[in-house]
Amino acid sequence: MGTKWLVHDWPPVWTGGTRFLVAGLLLLAVLRFTRWLGVYRPLEPEVRRRLWWRGGLSLAAYIVVFCWALRFTSVSHVALYIGASPIWSLLVEGRPRWNWFCARRYGAALLALTGVAVLFWPALHASGFNLAGECFGLLTSLLWANYNHQSRVLAADLTGVEVAAHAMWMAGVWLLPPGLWELARQRLPVDGAHLAIQAGCIVFGGVLPYALWNSALRHWQTSRVMLFNNFIPVATATWAYFTLGEPFSPTFVVAMLFILAGVALGQAEGLKT
Repeated sequence: MGTKWLVHDWPPVWTGGTRFLVAGLLLLAVLRFTRWLGVYRPLEPEVRRRLWWRGGLSLAAYIVVFCWALRFTSVSHVALYIGASPIWSLLVEGRPRWNWFCARRYGAALLALTGVAVLFWPALHASGFNLAGECFGLLTSLLWANYNHQSRVLAADLTGVEVAAHAMWMAGVWLLPPGLWELARQRLPVDGAHLAIQAGCIVFGGVLPYALWNSALRHWQTSRVMLFNNFIPVATATWAYFTLGEPFSPTFVVAMLFILAGVALGQAEGLKT
């Protein structure tokens, strides 16, 4: 929600690039000067090269398209597209097969996606169709799946926190030139509200979740981790209920049951893997 509000006034590439640049540097500073998240290790040249191209560039591509999708279409549409991303990861991990194991994995992804669709159905039904926004939304889903796949590959040599820290600041560096070009073309309103929202997104939408997310990717298959994407809209609705007094929609409980069932089904295989 914060990003949606920001990209209404701020250039999308600048918004996403500066967020990841600052978040990555903050996380890297914690790694470098404390032992809270483990022992700091200098990067080998080959690992650094792969981080630039696999981690940083893939994350930069994702955040640019994500911000543009939010500018052109509603949050509900983007959330639904991202909810489909575990399906793309399943396709990368192997082609569908006619067996119970495969049926369970795809069933879990579809259950979770159904939950997101049910949760956002009123907004989806009320909001208009924008072809550019829908295309950006679909591409966001594909790029998010790609970033998670690349992060899992990188996790063979690095911890999840290391992958997150380096991928974020490298993504920010990749986006610095086009972000500065945006600034030259569009006036940037700088006030307390915009800075506070961006700061919140840096900490609670960058440093903390990416550190935890990449750590999970180090241990689980990408498609299993990505099922937890679908808890984000549920958590958002719950947060809005307790902090803003917004009532739950009539479909909230049904949506939550679909999402919980999908995640539970997807994690059942974790007992053996």
